[in-house]
Amino acid sequence: MENNVRARVRAGDPEAFRELFDDHARSVYNHGFRLTGDWSVAEDVVSLTFLEAWRLRDRVDADTEAGSLRPWLLGIATNVARNVRRAGRRHAGALARLPRSEVVPDFAEEVVGRLGDRAQLARVRTALAALRQPEREVLALCVWSGLDYAEAAAALGVPVGTVRSRLSRARTKLHKLVTAGKVGSAGENREPARTRGQVPVDRTIAVRFAQEKAR
Repeated sequence: MENNVRARVRAGDPEAFRELFDDHARSVYNHGFRLTGDWSVAEDVVSLTFLEAWRLRDRVDADTEAGSLRPWLLGIATNVARNVRRAGRRHAGALARLPRSEVVPDFAEEVVGRLGDRAQLARVRTALAALRQPEREVLALCVWSGLDYAEAAAALGVPVGTVRSRLSRARTKLHKLVTAGKVGSAGENREPARTRGQVPVDRTIAVRFAQEKAR
């Protein structure tokens, strides 16, 4: 079945991209949050990931032994998150150079409260801040998203040994934080079971280019 989906995705079948979105958007969304620490930015990561997947569809291997497309999507999402974070830093820098305006109320906490548990959000952000970007990416892929070393290596385009060493460093740092009581165990953040309709992103992004091409 997976090889059939791969072939259809590679051929640019809009319905195959809808299926791909339904099956993996939640994983991409969670992965995007774990890399950025921001639910709103994670939504952008989902949109951009599936648009980029459409652009790169001809790179999909239709081999029956290739396995799930989830590692491929998470690899794209990792690159997207890097670019989004860079753009965010440039934007923040530009804002910092502007003249200061009157202080307005900060409603960030209220928004966060609507999106999920505040304590868990704080723990995840603390964990992310303690890690370098390569370590954060490997941790998100291997521990939270459940990819094995080979899948994570393929997603990141690095050797398996690099994945192992980065993951080891990340776990060492997190162990110190857990011992200090600053964050929960990394296992607490493993990918939750997929539930349809919980990713607040329009699924039509997965086939937007295909629809435009068909006009």
